[in-house]
Amino acid sequence: MAGDEQHDGAGDHEHDSAHLAKDRGKSVTAAAPPTSPPEAKLVQVKGSGLSGPFIRRPVMTVLLTLSVIVAGIATYGKLAVNDLPAVDYPVIQVTCSYPGANPTTMANNIATPLEKQFLQIPGLDIITSASTQGNTSFTLQFVLSKSIIDAATDVQAAIQRATGKLPLDLPSPPTFTKTNPNDQAIYLVGLLSDTLTDGDLYKYASTAVAQRIAILPGVSQVNIYGVQSAIRIKADPAGLASRGLTMDDLASAIKAGTVYSGAGQFDGAHRTFVLLPNGQIDQAEGYRNLIVARNKDSSPVYLRDVAEVRQSVQDERLSRTFWMRGFNPPGSVVVLAVSRQAGANAVEVANSVKALFPEIRASLPGSITLVPVFDRSQSIVDSVHDVQFTLMIAFILVVMVIYIFLGRATDTLIPAVALPLSLLLTVAVMYMLNYSINNLTLMALTLAIGFLVDDAIVFLENVVRRAEHGESILKAAFNSAGEISVTIMSMTLSLAAVFIPLVFLPGLLGRIFREFSVTIIVAILASGLISFTLTPLMCARILGERKAGHKRARMEKWTSDFIQRVIAAYGRALDKFLDRAWLTVPILLGCIVGLWFFFTHLPFTLLPPGDSGFIRGVFIAQEGSSPAQMRAYQQQVNQKLKDDQNIGQFFTLAGFAARTSSSQGLIFCFLKPRSQRLPIEQCIPQLQKSISSIPGITAVLQPNP
Repeated sequence: MAGDEQHDGAGDHEHDSAHLAKDRGKSVTAAAPPTSPPEAKLVQVKGSGLSGPFIRRPVMTVLLTLSVIVAGIATYGKLAVNDLPAVDYPVIQVTCSYPGANPTTMANNIATPLEKQFLQIPGLDIITSASTQGNTSFTLQFVLSKSIIDAATDVQAAIQRATGKLPLDLPSPPTFTKTNPNDQAIYLVGLLSDTLTDGDLYKYASTAVAQRIAILPGVSQVNIYGVQSAIRIKADPAGLASRGLTMDDLASAIKAGTVYSGAGQFDGAHRTFVLLPNGQIDQAEGYRNLIVARNKDSSPVYLRDVAEVRQSVQDERLSRTFWMRGFNPPGSVVVLAVSRQAGANAVEVANSVKALFPEIRASLPGSITLVPVFDRSQSIVDSVHDVQFTLMIAFILVVMVIYIFLGRATDTLIPAVALPLSLLLTVAVMYMLNYSINNLTLMALTLAIGFLVDDAIVFLENVVRRAEHGESILKAAFNSAGEISVTIMSMTLSLAAVFIPLVFLPGLLGRIFREFSVTIIVAILASGLISFTLTPLMCARILGERKAGHKRARMEKWTSDFIQRVIAAYGRALDKFLDRAWLTVPILLGCIVGLWFFFTHLPFTLLPPGDSGFIRGVFIAQEGSSPAQMRAYQQQVNQKLKDDQNIGQFFTLAGFAARTSSSQGLIFCFLKPRSQRLPIEQCIPQLQKSISSIPGITAVLQPNP
């Protein structure tokens, strides 16, 4: 027997050598006649591995499968829908206002004392400050391991420690807000009016609109972009001097004349009366009649005698323009920005805000028009739908490829069922981990589709192989479970281990991609679990008997013939390449050079920009430009924006000294629907070039993520 095996092996070797030499065009002097290869024998298996109980108990396996289906479908609708994973990025912004102070005074008297206290906060990573006319702002960025709640507590304590070193006449103490790159406004609402003043419109926005929206589930805050009413008093230096008064005398008299304090109560024999003094003045006419001093003849000196008093707004330098294509520009405008809570469903929050509009419109005067300005949830829905469509296409293509290479519908059904079950199990785990449906988790599921069928196909092919060698399907399923359980487990764990480093990636990038990596790991482990439970049962119950020489399906024959032709063509190509082995060196060098070239020339970015339909930016003028000059620039910018046919509406601000330099203006452009305009990556350069053509200003624009 040993001699026969040696003879057969030698004959095979000589036959292969002769065939290879013939393909290379070389002469062969002798070759042994070809012999058929020895028939492979099945490995005897003891036990049925991890899958045996699931094959023996089909009812249990089916019930477990149904529980996975129910859990996946039930939790899918409860997952939050966002564009990116929620990242608790500890950033706090501190602002302080000191009207009338120049930037140098703000830096020395406000910024420096605060900065000294902020630098003592543990975990502070980066601190930046900016001092402008009457305003100072800080941006405090902490290490990612620090909770934003703890950071806010430390910032509050630092502000309290610095209070004693700040100017005594500071109108209000410094304030801070917790910010997060993921907490951008989810919805923008505009209030327009041609008859009300800016201050009156702001009052309606803060009471009738903002308060109602703020109590909706999932809403964290509502920011109001407008100007509040104020009474402006412009002193007359000549009038003060002629009466022997100074600015301090005038300020003290105004404060004393508008004191609002309790006056106590009057207790009678039977009733008690609370005294309500009318000492607070809220109209310009009341201030005009305020007595600020006495002349030598004891006649009163009214405020109107030494100053101009008028009803106005807190910051007259602020110029705002809101424009919608097809509508006339309103006289007054206020914009409200609605932000969602961390982890809240962005789409549900936006829908709840829109559902409240009829009630709000009914409560507003007829002179006020409420218009939706920007719905960020729409771009999120469109983006998620695009990825979901890609996921469906990938599923169909994977099933088609499996059918082509397996050749039988019953064989294809087994991995085709394992694929959605793995996805449903992954969705259930995502819900337990408080993950959301976003572009990264959907991308993880899309990438995992190619991996999820591997385990099922390996098990299926092994069952078919054993059945073709004479075993019954049931016995082949049991033996396959015992034979390759360890193999499938090692495949699953090794593939999942590839993505484990992403879970522990440090920094902001690690926080963003953590949901991606965990989702794809869970999907891979879920596919392995399905291959140990449902796949063996389906193989034992669905597959038909496969004896040696059984009739092959038409697709099986076509696939087998096609693969044989591909193998033959590959063999011929490999022979020719081996005859020219020196080609490997230039090919390798070309790959290395190409890798270096593309790696160094491709742009780097944290995340690819999407088409949200929202462009924001600034137009920058020469430092020291007056409010009047900035308003003139703003009018030219507005005209450029109106001429751009890709823009549906825009909002511009000039003189916004509280948050930017007084020589900068803000631009917010809301594009038309995608089907009616160019892509956003083409709109931005075109618009930036148009605005920058205005003499004296430069525009910087970027898409809203």
